[in-house]
Amino acid sequence: MLSVATLWIPFTIIAALGQVARNAMQRSLTGPLGTWGATNIRFLFGFPFSIVFFAVVMVATGDPLPSPTSAFWPWLLLGALSQIVGTGMMLLAMNDRSFVVTTAYLKTEAIQTAIFGFVFLGDHLTVLKVIAILIATAGVVVAALRPGAGKGFSDARPTLLGLGAAAAFALSAVGYRGAVIVVPGVSFVTAASYTLVFGLFVQTLVLSIYLLWRAPDVLRKIFSLWKPSLLAGLMGAFASQFWFLAFALTAAANVRTLALVEVLFAQGVAYYSFKQPISARELAGIVLIVVGVALLVAF
Repeated sequence: MLSVATLWIPFTIIAALGQVARNAMQRSLTGPLGTWGATNIRFLFGFPFSIVFFAVVMVATGDPLPSPTSAFWPWLLLGALSQIVGTGMMLLAMNDRSFVVTTAYLKTEAIQTAIFGFVFLGDHLTVLKVIAILIATAGVVVAALRPGAGKGFSDARPTLLGLGAAAAFALSAVGYRGAVIVVPGVSFVTAASYTLVFGLFVQTLVLSIYLLWRAPDVLRKIFSLWKPSLLAGLMGAFASQFWFLAFALTAAANVRTLALVEVLFAQGVAYYSFKQPISARELAGIVLIVVGVALLVAF
């Protein structure tokens, strides 16, 4: 039986599935809009849906309109801006060198989230949970690596960019959790929904201003492709809603580690839809992910 304390588990799995769907929709828009244009649609078209979600939650819970403390805004800005910075560093790293090597570095996010969560929020993690995070992270790295990819690890620039991107994404998760848990006097569902509205607002504002300044034609194209963008925005807001609900209930490191099941979903799609065989190395990585996630959930 699930209790409120364990709801973060299905919330995270639903969020991971929603993220896979959103990524698939965004991928088709990268060509006409470019990377930053396709990235902005998750914020620009997700923001109105976050307002709808928040309104539904307010009616369903009967909570008053939240009045967050002054601590809310620094945490919110840390979460929203770190996610944008992490995306930029990730793209630079992938353009600079190996996609595979960059992916391996990015998967240190769960470990860095555990460290930042402990330092900034005092999130408590048992020894077994730390071991679970390490095992699951190792599994993703093993599954991501390809023969001959190891030589890319010696290059300083992609190394720093990859680790920096992972750190930014980790700070983003910690920032969002910090924002959610300082919203007083309302249910965790309302606090999470409220934080999502303002998080997407900040990200929409920042990226739209950037595109207006650097690539106004891309911004025009975004609105001309509003139909597919609307669906991608919906799935993005849907996934984010469940990420934030999970952050409200447990340490960000637990959420980001369980989120590694996304790798299993991707492998399943590749195998069943595209008939791509799974190598022994990928199978070993999957086993490590399953073991790590099982330990995390069990303890």
